[in-house]
Amino acid sequence: MGVGTICFYLLRNQMSGRKTNGFLDAIYFCTVTMTTVGYGDIVPSTVLSKLLACAFVFTGMALVGFILSHAADHLVEKQEILLIKALHINENVGPDVLEKEVVTNKAKYKCFVVLSVLLVMIVTGTVVLVKVEKFDLVDAFYCVCSTITTLGYGDKSFSTKGGRVFAVFWILTGTILLAQLFLYLAEMNTERRQKELVKWVLDRKMTRRDLEIADMDNDGVVGPAEFAIYKLKEMGKISHEDVSLVMKEFDGLDFDQSGTLSCSDITLAQLSSSRHS
Repeated sequence: MGVGTICFYLLRNQMSGRKTNGFLDAIYFCTVTMTTVGYGDIVPSTVLSKLLACAFVFTGMALVGFILSHAADHLVEKQEILLIKALHINENVGPDVLEKEVVTNKAKYKCFVVLSVLLVMIVTGTVVLVKVEKFDLVDAFYCVCSTITTLGYGDKSFSTKGGRVFAVFWILTGTILLAQLFLYLAEMNTERRQKELVKWVLDRKMTRRDLEIADMDNDGVVGPAEFAIYKLKEMGKISHEDVSLVMKEFDGLDFDQSGTLSCSDITLAQLSSSRHS
């Protein structure tokens, strides 16, 4: 953002459109470019400025998508804990219960938090456009929706100094929140389908064929570990390749080939590793 602002400020005479202040217009142009809103109220008009905009839009999109989405995810998780505590404020629940609640309904709470903040951002943006840009209510709401969805027709945009100062922060936040909401909705759908699969696996009756598949060591009986691994594979929690890799590591640590691990096995494995390194 800083590099882009400096570059477009130096090339301000090579930009055309509705201008207010050189520095403010540069950072505003960076924001609408990085978020792919592209109102068209300020556009590059020379070969150099167009090439710079082309380079900046790709790097800007990548950085916005990567950095801000991770930051948003982190902040949402923090608010998620506060939300769960608020829901159980009159109940005497310990940290274990709260942690279990977070894990069980993680995607649902994320959606709730992001949707709540997004609605606040929509209302705030609409009010600012009415008060600062002097839009009527419908046009303000229309501009807000076309902005956070990165549609950016350009017929309505931020054209005053105050409006563009607000837009620099609001556009970045609003567009990322909407993207995160769609991501969390997809995550919630995946989580729901995963729970349905787990329920189906646990409710399904075991057959002789299932026992044969679960019998990893082919000794004719299925122990608790083999049963757990088989069920986890059916639930899609782990794959056959995962089990193979773990067993390969186990065999590498089992120096005396007893089929069990002991402290002496671990010590011998560490010594062997030290010699090889």
